Amino acid sequence: MIRKEFLKLCTVGVALAAVGHAAIAQTYPQKPIRLIVPWPAGGATDAVGRALAEALRVQLGQSVIVDNVAGAGGNIGTQQFIRQPADGYTLLLATSSTNSANPYLYKKTGFDPVKDFTPVASLAVIPSVMIVAAGSPYKMPADIIKAAKATPGKLSYGSGGVGNSAHLAGELFKSVAGIDVIHVPYKGSSPALTDVMAGQLDYMLDTGAYGQIKGGKIRAIAVASNKRHPMLPSVPTFEELGMKGMTMNAWYGLAAPANTPPAVVERLNAAVQAGFKAGDLGKRLTDIGAEVRPGDAASFSSFWKSELDRYAGLVKLTGATLD
Repeated sequence: MIRKEFLKLCTVGVALAAVGHAAIAQTYPQKPIRLIVPWPAGGATDAVGRALAEALRVQLGQSVIVDNVAGAGGNIGTQQFIRQPADGYTLLLATSSTNSANPYLYKKTGFDPVKDFTPVASLAVIPSVMIVAAGSPYKMPADIIKAAKATPGKLSYGSGGVGNSAHLAGELFKSVAGIDVIHVPYKGSSPALTDVMAGQLDYMLDTGAYGQIKGGKIRAIAVASNKRHPMLPSVPTFEELGMKGMTMNAWYGLAAPANTPPAVVERLNAAVQAGFKAGDLGKRLTDIGAEVRPGDAASFSSFWKSELDRYAGLVKLTGATLD
């Protein structure tokens, strides 16, 4: 008798939960949404975040406020994010730097890379591109390698901060090429790009420089991808130049806090997919050099976990650590 009553209560509970989730899906969102971008304004990550925010605003009919909470390679903003209610009103622009690399670069990130998040939707990947000043004497990666081996510890490369994709790509290049160069971290990609253009840095491996390349302010000499980039058809890949293993890109996706109701996740994912179908989101992302990667929450979750495994090997290969 007790077992029957228990089963009856469980059935009722499941039914009520289903009704509750349906109600949430119909009413969400009822107020503005905050999108935390754990990197400074400017650069590729911020551009992706603002493109996403605009698409969500259009599809959900609510304001989406971009909040750049930078510091510690994206950890500070992410730590702030995981403390927020799991109600869909605080979201995170998840990135390969913060959510794949940092768990292996930092002894303590302040968050669990899987348990503290609910994957919502994948957005895009952007291949890293090796760039130099427009007037640089380096015409190809081999020129940089030759100079670095002739004067160890003299050449320098920049990044948008310790732990970001440019830093890890730079360390990967050092490892593959077997050279000794100096890493110069900045607070965001924009000041690093400025110093590349001015010749203060010898080179950089970045994901957010496509506009400057197109404008002729800097020169691309290799793409860290398995195929040439459609925006840079004349620029060879590292593999074409004989450097195997030099594949590096940044990925971007939308995440909610752990235990966010499935109905909210579905609503948000549907809004992202609608943004891609409308064309505006995809165009804004491809304009900054991204390859769009739309998909459901389940496929994004699988990808997220596989990237954690990949970055574990990558960080071990480069020997990069931050504390």
